[in-house]
Amino acid sequence: MRVLVTGTDGYLGCLVAADLLRNGHDVTGVDTGFYRNGWLYNGVDRFALTLNKDIRQLTADDVAGFDAIVHMAELSNDPLAAVAPELTFKINHEGSVRLAQLAKDNGVSRFIYMSSCSVYGAADHEVDETSPVNPQTPYAECKVMVERDLTPMADDTFSPTFMRNATAYGASPRMRFDIVLNNLSGLAWTTKKIVMTSDGQPWRPLVHALDIAQAIRRTLDAPRELVHAETFNVGNSQNNYRVREIAEIVGDTFPGCTVTFGDNQGDNRSYRANFDKIANKLPGSSCDWDAVKGAQQLHSIFSMIDLDQGTFTGRGHTRLLQLQHLMRTGQVDEDLYWRQP
Repeated sequence: MRVLVTGTDGYLGCLVAADLLRNGHDVTGVDTGFYRNGWLYNGVDRFALTLNKDIRQLTADDVAGFDAIVHMAELSNDPLAAVAPELTFKINHEGSVRLAQLAKDNGVSRFIYMSSCSVYGAADHEVDETSPVNPQTPYAECKVMVERDLTPMADDTFSPTFMRNATAYGASPRMRFDIVLNNLSGLAWTTKKIVMTSDGQPWRPLVHALDIAQAIRRTLDAPRELVHAETFNVGNSQNNYRVREIAEIVGDTFPGCTVTFGDNQGDNRSYRANFDKIANKLPGSSCDWDAVKGAQQLHSIFSMIDLDQGTFTGRGHTRLLQLQHLMRTGQVDEDLYWRQP
């Protein structure tokens, strides 16, 4: 299958592109290059030819001839969305809907949209794909709006599929240290302590980046009728953890690390997700990783590269810091378009 993958220079994108190439797909990437200077270790064996372009500027010629688009290139950070919500809506909502319409108008029959379990927001019960959404952030609101606007586009020639990922974790050459298990692991390695101001009671479903890549490949390989206009929670029902448990797993994995908790409830986002649908409906779908294996993987990587404090806290692997740097130095304008030198 000829596949266009947006965000191939990102945390997930570089792993997804390599997995698809490794399994026989013809892959072309698209990435605007905001995070290209962040490279943690040599962790993929192949790369997609990547068009250096903003998704908002893609043309009919850019998408024509592809069988499918896997779209994950958005502003993928809740803190950034909170700082610049209008820009987040322009890119994540309007940009994604425009890309889907461009794909449909130019004969691309499959469109996999990387949504998020964050659309559930806060729930006191287990949620599945039929549960009401309750987004708590502009980032999650955009995910809901894209799903809403793409669903009516589904017809005999165009099949969107919505992949609601659990919170990602795990090693990637384009590492992100601004997501929970990765961040706690970085703290454990560089400071030998995890000091939480909250009590750690909120629930989070987790999914390893490589399990997300596998789910995308399974979706592309599945018969069209199984994935047409379908929504899948991506993860495993056994991998719902309280934030407290995640911290304790990391603390146990990194020798000499101490873990302490506060008294307040902190983040109000808390939900446990059910993943039976993807396990039962998508052929071969499974998760090979859990939080323990993920923490062990990160410990091994950090040891191999001798991760230092500057790398962990620097802008190369923290989305908000890198974008703030690009804006502060005038390399991008107020709409996050690159300025020409």
